Amino acid sequence: MHNRTFSDTLLLYANRRVASIFVLGIASGLPWVIIGSSLTLWLKEAGISRSEIGFAGLIFTAYAANFLWSPLVDQLKIPALQKLGQRKSWLLACQLVLVGSCVLMSLCDPASNAKQLVLFGLMVAMASATQDIAIDAYRVDSFAPQEREYISAAAGAATAGWWTGYAGLGYIPLMLSDLNWSWPELFLLLAAMCAAVCAIAMFGPKPQYSGNANQQELYSGYLKKVSHCNQSNKLQLTAYLLLPFLAIAWTVAGSPGLPASITDSPRYIWLSVCVIVTLITTAGIKVAALDKGATQQLQPSALDKPLAWLLLSLAAPLRDFVMRNGLQVACAIFSFILLFKVGEAFLGRMSIVFYKEVGFSNTDIANYSKMLTWIVTIVCSLAGGIVNAHFGLIRGLVVSGCAMALTNLMFAWIALAGPEIPLYVATIILDGFAQAWSTVAFASFIALLCNHNFSATQYALLVSIGNLGRTTLSSFSGQAVDWLNGNWPLFFVLTTLMVIPSLLILRWLSRNLPDVGQHGSRASNKGT
Repeated sequence: MHNRTFSDTLLLYANRRVASIFVLGIASGLPWVIIGSSLTLWLKEAGISRSEIGFAGLIFTAYAANFLWSPLVDQLKIPALQKLGQRKSWLLACQLVLVGSCVLMSLCDPASNAKQLVLFGLMVAMASATQDIAIDAYRVDSFAPQEREYISAAAGAATAGWWTGYAGLGYIPLMLSDLNWSWPELFLLLAAMCAAVCAIAMFGPKPQYSGNANQQELYSGYLKKVSHCNQSNKLQLTAYLLLPFLAIAWTVAGSPGLPASITDSPRYIWLSVCVIVTLITTAGIKVAALDKGATQQLQPSALDKPLAWLLLSLAAPLRDFVMRNGLQVACAIFSFILLFKVGEAFLGRMSIVFYKEVGFSNTDIANYSKMLTWIVTIVCSLAGGIVNAHFGLIRGLVVSGCAMALTNLMFAWIALAGPEIPLYVATIILDGFAQAWSTVAFASFIALLCNHNFSATQYALLVSIGNLGRTTLSSFSGQAVDWLNGNWPLFFVLTTLMVIPSLLILRWLSRNLPDVGQHGSRASNKGT
């Protein structure tokens, strides 16, 4: 890597590209205030039942499922906004929908029509989840693979920006609500805040490394291949391409039509994953067969152009990732991403339960676990970007992974010592440091793996694999505590050990992905 001093590394945050990503991080975090604390409190004050408020929380499913429409952000152009470029045009379109939906929410009366308010909240969530795809792609496309110092700094800026929007700006409506501001007024204020952040973000530079120039070449290649297929094979290929996405969408939606006795079973989660992986593998085999015999393009039929677009949008990103890295390395990357933050998620899912059982008050939890975590996360995200930039990404992942494991042992100490505030504060600070550093390193690692031709789709796919590990696997954390008969020290020791498999995989990857640890990634704009 370049021989930078720490003062040189600090100046990375003064770079215009990095600063614009901090602003976009704020734009990403602010919608969570709208559909999170603000919407929940408004519904509660309107006398809406707990069950209905809980149902409103389902709108966050949009964030878990956004990878399903991430290919659209890569491939679909918005005609009226194309002068802004692919990424900024999607950012502006999402912000227009988001601000408009927030204004519509301000016109609602939850006491008489709570469903309408929640529906507009869903529109905010959909726009925000789509915006997140565009923001991640913007960040990936803003830097060359060799600029790993800037990539690390950008990941730190994005994380700090998100927390600034979510917790920093999110404090304003909560404070004003106690100063007799009405919720319609507060939602208009939130809409104005979103619009202001968007206006600032539009002054940011266009991404320099977008792969859009190669899209037509890739599309023409797929059009040539499908023109050699007969009608039956074209229909089969279309079905194979769409089935995995339909299966994922059906699963994310709660598998409607199946009884709860099946969907609530832990085995059902793994069965769903196996079925989806099988469908994706089968589709990959069908796509690979297209490479044979396509020497020249025949006259395209009515189905050829949409099928070629589907291949470019759905199959090409995954195929590029596997071909570029090799099947063995690609599977190792998927496994590492799946497992890296599982131990942290196991802890996070049960943290509030643990704090209450140990004996901490709600005030203690609010002051230290929430407010202190916010401050530590912002500071340590920026610091983590600097450290990763200075010492290298692989080292950052290893050290932050070990730090996550060791801070879990601090929670085991709390379980043995009881509600000691000094120990609690020290643990929260160290845990916030480990989480922030690992998040920045993790985001940088994923960004380096993406090809600029498919940055939106590949980044969203890799993030969704990480979310699968954090949400699906960690859903068994409560059962684990019960199985251990409430033995919290042993539970935290086990969560400490959970990081070991991912670190072993990372050690293997460091030898097989040397570019990631040294001078960036092997991702390029080369076509598939």
